[in-house]
Amino acid sequence: MKFVNTVKNIWAIEDLRSRLLVTLAFAAIYRFGSFIVLPGINPERLTALREQTNEGLMSLLNMFSGGAFSNASVFALGIMPYISASIVIQLLALAVPYFQKMQREGESGRRKINQYTRYLTIGILMFQAPFYLLNLHVQSAGAIVAPWTMFLVSSTIILAAGSMFILWVGERITDRGIGNGVSLIIMLGIIARLPQAFGQEVVSRFTGLTGGGLVTFLIEIIVLFGVILASILLVQGVRKVPVQYAQRMVRGQQVGGARQYIPLKLFAANVMPIIFAQAIMFVPATLAGLFSKGNATTGIAMLLSDYTSLPYNCIFALLIVAFTYFYTAITMNPVQMAEDIKRNNGFIPGVRPGKDTADYLDDIMSHLTLPGSVFLAFIACMPALAGLLDVKPEFAHFFGGTSLLILVGVVLDTLQQIESHLLMRHYDGLLSSGRIRGRGGVSAY
Repeated sequence: MKFVNTVKNIWAIEDLRSRLLVTLAFAAIYRFGSFIVLPGINPERLTALREQTNEGLMSLLNMFSGGAFSNASVFALGIMPYISASIVIQLLALAVPYFQKMQREGESGRRKINQYTRYLTIGILMFQAPFYLLNLHVQSAGAIVAPWTMFLVSSTIILAAGSMFILWVGERITDRGIGNGVSLIIMLGIIARLPQAFGQEVVSRFTGLTGGGLVTFLIEIIVLFGVILASILLVQGVRKVPVQYAQRMVRGQQVGGARQYIPLKLFAANVMPIIFAQAIMFVPATLAGLFSKGNATTGIAMLLSDYTSLPYNCIFALLIVAFTYFYTAITMNPVQMAEDIKRNNGFIPGVRPGKDTADYLDDIMSHLTLPGSVFLAFIACMPALAGLLDVKPEFAHFFGGTSLLILVGVVLDTLQQIESHLLMRHYDGLLSSGRIRGRGGVSAY
């Protein structure tokens, strides 16, 4: 009854109902486009491309695109080029003074940064699209029925336009729908592969291909729910440090003696370290295709491109820990935080303002980052552990890694927005106990 009443309350709010319908409409458009094959391709001859994306790192690319990659769809490159461009611009904003100045310009600066991000996205697409088509030409040569030169030029333009259209859809969802549009598109791509992966795992367990039967399958489901709960804790993890504000002026009114908190996140970097580390781990797979078979370099590259191998997971885990420290250091600036506390006439009890406060906050973040990075690396390597236990590769990806963390984070953020609409109009929230917390770890009141 609680769920039914909540659905009725959601439908009763006109603005929320409209936003949900807009989100569903754009989601349907995106999923429909992932099945539209590029002109000049015979879809019945894409067997080799689909086999290439069944396992290994290529399966991750196919998962993030919702199967459009293996379908040679107009949306084959998905939203990932925009994500790559956003990461590059974000790093430039931390290192290049010109971009730092734009960040401080407020809304006009953000518009300029978004414009540069789109330009860079187009540049990445013009580079990635021909390589995707060349791979398609090698893997499924008989699938291309159009003249190669004309097909290469036209399909590059179509793939670039398809990715930019997906970006436009994501922005429309953000403006008129519920949740972050780009994140929702990534989540749709991931979750679209879940029914097929689940079905393959059921068939595999109950037909004797991998064995185990009902008991093993139930253990898998229990472990999967355990990893999901751990991921929820990871996404919501927060550590709060009390700061006593002795005196603070707010709109001319004096407020003193109130205990405030600085939210220091246990996982301040979120899933970004996994994304960075995974991007680097794509390099061995690329090298494996450049060298001839039998070459020693090819053997090492193939070993490092196998997500279930020990060398791959050791290097992957070390990269995640290193990138967690790096990303935390550039996003949680203790010097800036100390200055903000001092500017508001605040202080941490027993700690001098200025450099001592910055050192104190830096020490706390260092102690928080180590367990957070190790736990993040463990969650990221869970698909490899599942693969070693004969879980099908498609289903194993849902046992951890970027895909599961994105799913958990996006679902929590979307539910948080829905609950905010309900509470703002004096309806009960989605949960009877507590409040849903998004990635920031702050209760949605």
